[in-house]
Amino acid sequence: MATQTPPVYSEGSIRVLKGLEPVKQRPGMYTRTDNPLHIIQEVLDNAADEALAGHGKKIKVTLHADSSVSVEDDGRGIPFGLHPEEKAPVVELVFTRLHAGGKFDKGKGGAYSFSGGLHGVGVSVTNALSTRLEVTSYREGQVAKLAFSAGDVI
Repeated sequence: MATQTPPVYSEGSIRVLKGLEPVKQRPGMYTRTDNPLHIIQEVLDNAADEALAGHGKKIKVTLHADSSVSVEDDGRGIPFGLHPEEKAPVVELVFTRLHAGGKFDKGKGGAYSFSGGLHGVGVSVTNALSTRLEVTSYREGQVAKLAFSAGDVI
């Protein structure tokens, strides 16, 4: 009978995941995989947070015949200029990076004094686990649109 060598566990066994890779590999660490509507809840929570901060009064949810869902609100819109440190559009960062958003700026009198949502990882989890996600942000008379597939900009 052949003996099996145990797998090697060393420094080279440790993987450092970047971007949305951890969500794609282990979605259950970030959301309830038994309930796919849970990832839609994150988008609803963002709209509700905007209203609770006094910047919106309406949230519209539409269930489409193709099983897709749209969430619209009349809040301030996600900023889409370049982030001063990351040198990438803020709206793209919010949807493609864990822990990127206006709710982490508490010490500087940030944009939100209260926030709901998933475990602090935000709409990027929704994006990573969506076949297709489209975002349109209206701010100060301008419009930005982005489309994603499985968390990647398309």
